[in-house]
Amino acid sequence: MFLPTIPTPDEVVDKAFRRAKKAAMKVRGSKIRGQEKSKRIEEARVQTACQVIRDTYEDILKKTPRVEELSEFYQDYIDVVVGVDQLKKSLGALRWASDLLEKLQGQYTSRIRRSPPENASKLRSEAFGRIVSVVNRISDELDFLNFAKQQLRNMPTVDTEATTAVIAGYPNVGKSTLLRRITSAEPEVANYPFTTKGIQIGHLERHWKKFQIIDTPGLLDRPVMDMNEIELQAMVALENLADLILFIFDPSMTSGYPLENQVNLYNEIGQLFKEVTVFPIFNKMDLLEDAENVKYIREHINIREEPLLVAASDGSGVSRIIELLEDFDDEKKEYGRADV
Repeated sequence: MFLPTIPTPDEVVDKAFRRAKKAAMKVRGSKIRGQEKSKRIEEARVQTACQVIRDTYEDILKKTPRVEELSEFYQDYIDVVVGVDQLKKSLGALRWASDLLEKLQGQYTSRIRRSPPENASKLRSEAFGRIVSVVNRISDELDFLNFAKQQLRNMPTVDTEATTAVIAGYPNVGKSTLLRRITSAEPEVANYPFTTKGIQIGHLERHWKKFQIIDTPGLLDRPVMDMNEIELQAMVALENLADLILFIFDPSMTSGYPLENQVNLYNEIGQLFKEVTVFPIFNKMDLLEDAENVKYIREHINIREEPLLVAASDGSGVSRIIELLEDFDDEKKEYGRADV
C-alpha cells in the first residue's frame, strides 16, 4: 500500500476537538485553583487540537515513501496513474498545514496565557476557527490523496533482482494464458487493477535462477502520444523492467487483428527499445489454418533465429520458452545486458 489512510477534513477536525475536550476535562479535574484553571483549560484545548491534526498529517507524510527515492518503474507508474506533480503538491499541502498549525498553536497558547481569564474562552474559540479554516483550505488536496490511495492500492510489487521478461503484443493473442503456463511451477500470479485491466506478474524459479514474467495490457498499434492509460502502463513496464521482451504473434488472427498490424507493432517496439532483446513467439498454432501467415510474418520482421511456435492453450512449446529464458539469463550474467 503506497498511501496510508487519508481522513476527510471533517474527520480530522472531529477527532481533534474530541481529544481537546478530553484534555480540558483532565485539567478541570486537576488541583489547579482559581482563575488560572480557566486559562489552562482553554490552553490545553488549543494545544491538543493543533497537535492532533499535526500528528495526523505528519503520520501520513512519514508513512508515504518519497517518490524521488523510488525506482524509475514506480515513479513512472505513479505518474501514469495519478500524476507525480499533483501527488507532490498534495503532500506539500499537508506539510504547509502542519507548519501553520504549529505557529497557531504557539501563538494562541501564548495569547491565552497573557490574557485576562475572562478572555481565554474567546481566544480559544478564535483559535478553533483558524484551525478549521486551515484544514478546509487543503480539502481538495486531501480528496486527491484519497483518490491516489485508491488508485495505487494494488501497485505491483516487482523483483528488481530477477531476470524480467515482459510479454507484449496485441490484445487476445494469448499473453495471459502464456504467463500462467510459464509460471505454473510457481503460480504467484496476481492481477493489479489499473482501470479495467492491469499488469499481471508471475514468478518462476529454475535451477536456482529467478525469473519475473510480466503480462502487459494489450498494446495497440498507434503512437505513444495517442495511447490510453492502460497502454501507457504497459509502456512503463517495457521501458523500466524488461531484460527481454517476449512478443506474441497470433498467426491465426483469431484475436481479430490483421498480420500487418501485428508486424507494425513488433517493429515499433524494436525501435523504441533498441537496448532490449525482443523474441518473437508465434502462438495459437493449434488454430492456424493458413501456413502462409507464418511465412508473411517472418518475411516482414527482423529475426535472426527461428521463432518459437507454441500453443499456450494446451502448453505445446512452452517448455522451449522456459529454456530460452534460462539461456538468456546465462548469457546476461556472462556478457552483461548490453551484449545479449
